[in-house]
Amino acid sequence: MERLPGFRDFYPEPLPQPGSWSADARQYLFEQWRKVAGRYAFREYDGPPLEPLELFTTKSGEEIVGQIYNFKDKGERDVSLRPEMTPTLARMVAACERSYRKPLKWFAIPQLFRYERPGKGRLREHFQLNADIIGEAGPAADAELLALLIDTLRAFGLNEADFVIRLSSREAWRDFFGQRKGQPEKEYAFYQVIDKLEREEPAINEKKLAGLGFSLVEVMAFIQEGRPVADLKIVVDNLEARGLGAYVKVDYGVIRGLAYYTGTVFEAFDRKGEFRAIAGGGRYDNLVKLISGGKVDLPALGFGMGDVVLLELLKARGLLPKFEAKLDAFCLIEEEALRAPSLKLIQELRAAGLAVDYPLMAAKSDRQFKRAQELHANYTIKIESTSSDGISVRIKDLKTRAENLCGPADVGALLLAGRSNRVA
Repeated sequence: MERLPGFRDFYPEPLPQPGSWSADARQYLFEQWRKVAGRYAFREYDGPPLEPLELFTTKSGEEIVGQIYNFKDKGERDVSLRPEMTPTLARMVAACERSYRKPLKWFAIPQLFRYERPGKGRLREHFQLNADIIGEAGPAADAELLALLIDTLRAFGLNEADFVIRLSSREAWRDFFGQRKGQPEKEYAFYQVIDKLEREEPAINEKKLAGLGFSLVEVMAFIQEGRPVADLKIVVDNLEARGLGAYVKVDYGVIRGLAYYTGTVFEAFDRKGEFRAIAGGGRYDNLVKLISGGKVDLPALGFGMGDVVLLELLKARGLLPKFEAKLDAFCLIEEEALRAPSLKLIQELRAAGLAVDYPLMAAKSDRQFKRAQELHANYTIKIESTSSDGISVRIKDLKTRAENLCGPADVGALLLAGRSNRVA
């Protein structure tokens, strides 16, 4: 029986075949995401993977129904697997915002689902880092969120030669549209054209813009000039002060979520242009108010970074570490009469925080030793009987082949000291 199209199986390393997805690599992403978010004082939250369908149609309109997994549950409720996390966040904040001091700095690592055609960098499920700041309207929050995005990517070994964040502003485009006497009823259609400029042929863009009272020449001139509006300049200056200016570029070719974003918007791309956007986000000051039916009105901004494109990029740049089983010791049990004291020692070592494995069934000595090597154990340990009816433990360093003989009570300290030396 095969898995569904667009979904993934995650295997522990070593992977069974090329193209398999690594559970170890996924965990590595999660660990780095959590570590950097913690440095920025972001707190983790989560929500249910199944939500009322209305939560997503309220945010995105009825057209989203064709892009998601939705159905009626056994209570005849219209529900959906979450295609994104921000509506859940807005619902949670609207329900409990009085319990928290503002601004809120929250992050989540949800699994998201969309019923789309699978392709390079896009599947029907993925994991994603979502980071949001709620309750702060000033551009300093935009700069803080962008700094988090930059440092998150840098945590994987990427630098300014690998990626760039393209900054734009919905305010800048609104000013452009208004200054050229654009007709209000055509504003949304204008933004739709801008959103697809890089994906459409110039002749098609020219025709569409002409129908709205604009020319492709003036639009491209505005994008190429890239003069930051006041709030965007504050954001850029803030990042320059942090020493992060090389990672950002004002680019009005980015516009994003037409009916959703309200201010600064951005997308992160690899500089070689080999992949889809690594991350994207911006300011969405109206969403909490919309989801709460007008009861709670809080400014907000955030970004999402998916695991699929990020893993593809890290693989291409050779930046994924080598994932191996991290085993402190493998306990050899060559005499079944010594299995009981061996199990006692193993349990004590595990309780001390050490990773220890052993043969579940009786096996030949060479087979046990081979298993220890396969698991990349740092040491083998073996209980031996002494002449005085006591027991001792033989510890062997599999790297240096050096051996020590000690009492059971001393094994944990020796293994922990060996672990520290290896890290150092």
